[in-house]
Amino acid sequence: MGTPLPDKDDLLRQYRSMMRIRRFEEEAARNYAKGRIGGFLHLYIGQEAIAVGAVDALRDQDYVFQTYRDHGIALARGMPAKAAMAELFGKDTGCSRGMGGSMHFFDVERNFLGGWAIVGGHMALAAGTAFKSRYNGEDRVTICFFGEGSTNIGGFHEAMSLAGLWKLPIVFVCENNQYAMGTPLERTSALKDLSIKAKGYAMAGARFEGHDVTLVQERIAEAVDRARTGAGPTFIEVLTYRFRGHSMSDPAKYRSRTELEQKKQLDPIQVARERILELGVEEAKLDDIDLEVDEEIDAAVKFAEESEPARREVMLGTVYAEEGEL
Repeated sequence: MGTPLPDKDDLLRQYRSMMRIRRFEEEAARNYAKGRIGGFLHLYIGQEAIAVGAVDALRDQDYVFQTYRDHGIALARGMPAKAAMAELFGKDTGCSRGMGGSMHFFDVERNFLGGWAIVGGHMALAAGTAFKSRYNGEDRVTICFFGEGSTNIGGFHEAMSLAGLWKLPIVFVCENNQYAMGTPLERTSALKDLSIKAKGYAMAGARFEGHDVTLVQERIAEAVDRARTGAGPTFIEVLTYRFRGHSMSDPAKYRSRTELEQKKQLDPIQVARERILELGVEEAKLDDIDLEVDEEIDAAVKFAEESEPARREVMLGTVYAEEGEL
C-alpha cells in the first residue's frame, strides 16, 4: 500500500520550499566557482525532501541542530535567503554576521542552533537542549541531524546513551547519503541497517527512503509526537543520496556515473512535481513557482554582493570580553 496522496496546497508549499533550497545551492556553487565564496561549501542537492518534511513535523518552539551541510535545513526552517547567501559571502548582513560561513549557520529566532563543522560534535549539545526541555517542563522537542559517518564516534554514543536513559524529548535523524565523505558505508560499518543501533539505547528505531517529502513528514512526525508526549527518543535512518560531491572540492570519483544517474531518477523535487500534477495542478502553476524562486535567489545573490563585509570589531567582540566585563 503506497503513501496516500497529500493535500494539494501542502505539497505545493513543500515543492516551493524544496525548489528554494535547490536554487540556493546551485547559485552557491556557481558563486563559489567564481571565487566569491571562501572556505568549504557542502551542498544539500538531492536531500531536500528530508529538510522540508522534517520541518513540517516540528513546531516553532522546537530546537534544530544540523551538521556542516546546513543550508537546506536553515532555509526550510524559515531563514531568509538573503541572510543565508550573505553569510556565504562573508558579509555583515549574514545570519552569523559573516563570521561562520557555510558550515556555521545560526538563527536563534527560529531555534536553529547550528551548523556544526565537527562530525558528531553537536550531538551531545542536542541532548543537552532536550534535557533542558525535560528539566524545565517545556513543550519542546529537539531534532538532531547527522550523517552516517557520525554513528562511529564517541559523541554519537554519549548523546544516544543519555537520551535513552533519561527518555529525553529528542529525535536523532541520520541522513545516510551513502558516502561518509568518500567512503561507502560497507567499509565503515559492520551494520548495513543503522537503525538497529537504536536497540542498544532502548529507544525506538525507524528506517525509510528520503525522496518522498510526504513520507518523510509522516514518519518524522510520528517520532516527534513520541518525544513530545514523553514516550522517549527515536533514532531514524533516512536513506538519501547527495547529487554533488562531499564538498565543492570533491570530484566524487569514488562513484560511477551510472550510479549517480540511477539515483537521480528519485530526485525529490521531481517526485513532488509529478505527485502535484497527479493532483490536477496545471504545470504552468509549477513553472510560476519556479520563476518566483529564481527571482528570490537572484535577489539574495545581489543583496550579498552589495552588503558590507564582516567587521573586525564584531569578530573581536564575539571572542574577547571588553575590559571590565569579566
